[in-house]
Amino acid sequence: MATLVAYEDSESEDESNNQKGSGFVQEKYCGQENQQTRRCPILEVSPNSERTALDYHQHMFEKDNSVLLKPNCSPSTRQKTFGPTTPHYTMQSCSAMSKRPSTVPSGVRPYIPKRQRLVISAGIEDNLTEGVPSKDVQILSEVSAKVKLHLSQKSAAGIPRRLLLSLEGHQGPVNTVQWCPVPQMSHLLLSASMDKTFKVWDGAESGRCLKVYTCHSGAVRDACWTPCGRQLLTGSFDNTAVVTDVETGQQIVRSDNQFKVMCVASHPSNPEVFLCGGYSSVVKAWDSRSCKVVKVYKAGIQQTLDILFLRGGLDLITSSDCVSRDSADRTLIAWDFQTTAKVSNQIYHERYTCPSLALHPQEDSFVAQTNGNYMGVFSSQRPYRMNKRRRYEGHKVEGYAVQCEFSQDGTILASGSSTGLAHFYDYHNARPLTAFQAHSQPCLCVSQHCVLPATAATCDWGGAIKVWH
Repeated sequence: MATLVAYEDSESEDESNNQKGSGFVQEKYCGQENQQTRRCPILEVSPNSERTALDYHQHMFEKDNSVLLKPNCSPSTRQKTFGPTTPHYTMQSCSAMSKRPSTVPSGVRPYIPKRQRLVISAGIEDNLTEGVPSKDVQILSEVSAKVKLHLSQKSAAGIPRRLLLSLEGHQGPVNTVQWCPVPQMSHLLLSASMDKTFKVWDGAESGRCLKVYTCHSGAVRDACWTPCGRQLLTGSFDNTAVVTDVETGQQIVRSDNQFKVMCVASHPSNPEVFLCGGYSSVVKAWDSRSCKVVKVYKAGIQQTLDILFLRGGLDLITSSDCVSRDSADRTLIAWDFQTTAKVSNQIYHERYTCPSLALHPQEDSFVAQTNGNYMGVFSSQRPYRMNKRRRYEGHKVEGYAVQCEFSQDGTILASGSSTGLAHFYDYHNARPLTAFQAHSQPCLCVSQHCVLPATAATCDWGGAIKVWH
């Protein structure tokens, strides 16, 4: 079988290599009568070769698109040389044949230009990595542009009015959300869930999940930032409390408490020390430098619900479930941090448990969330008396670990509700300011931003996180 293809002369490297290196291709030239006639290579393929002339020309056409195939030889010359059965291939016919899948032998991959291959590979990588936090994201390297605008301004408390972001990703109830306490990194939002993970989000702008931490084999019951903002302290039902590096995700300290950890707290002036409480009658203080228990606070209780350091870290308050029919002592217990001695266990006398505590940022007082569907105010100075003339009512607790929190200036007190509402109160006169439906499931936490005005994050029992502005 012989084939005639005419084309313009080209000194390309591909053509010269094909002319010299092929053992099964020989070239002849037609048009000897006229020396001005362009050369027309005639490809004679040996019978033992597996390649055909059509495959060769198709490869050459796809290899170099600059080659233009033209029928320069006259029909009479072609018929005289090869006979009437010689096929005539033009540029249009070759391109049409190259588009037909039947002309491509099995096992031969079509040629794809380099530029097109780069575009395809980039698209595949984008599809594979969509929705997955990147491992190379520098979480602590940049300051959010939105936060940077308010760093030089004095933060003023406000009430959020509309939904800004909805963060989806947790597969279980989200127990707590907390903004980073360092103003320059306050766009970072921490969340801890019963799905055994805790995450860091960009809660100010994009709403992306920056990193997922899987340090625990049980539900993560509590989580908080360390004062430096570069580490995370978490407690889990797998009996461990873990200190994790925010950037790398590596475990710095892992402590086995031999009981389910329900609450953790980092010492305000000595961040190397943290406390763990849970399903036990004791609260343990750990030193992260030696990974050893340095102090133990013993009380005749079944479990500790929350831990709160008072200003300066000299004293601390623990909340327990120790409520009987005749007495409510030991519901709130004040401890001396250094000596581990009980300062007072007669702080709260009503027969309700207190699932969460919050310290006022400026005044000498703290607030306790109670299962009596109200929040009570207590003095943070000895003897820690309760203010019976001021209480914050209107929300529902109903056995959920609903948390409460102050604004940065201490003028607004926020609380979640078992009905899914987010409640905001005026701290000084206990007057309700507003309440809006944040979630359809019980709202467990309302965290107010320390820099951005009128910005708060909420989470619920269904696993949803929302940012309001």
